[in-house]
Amino acid sequence: MSTSAVEVSGEKVKAMWDKRLTEIFCDICIKEILKDNRPGTHFTKDGWLKIMTNFEKETGKCFSQRQLKNR
Repeated sequence: MSTSAVEVSGEKVKAMWDKRLTEIFCDICIKEILKDNRPGTHFTKDGWLKIMTNFEKETGKCFSQRQLKNR
């Protein structure tokens, strides 16, 4: 299992990833790519906002953009 960490008030908070969360994240990213929210090699600001919103909606977990990017 892989983890990513982000600093929050000087403390590292780890995002715990399992197979289900990884699959949901990948599916959301694919949908955003198909909507042209990744014109080059990076997602647009709007693309990241939609990824974070949809990820929280589907999983109930509120990960930061940095935690998602590190996945």
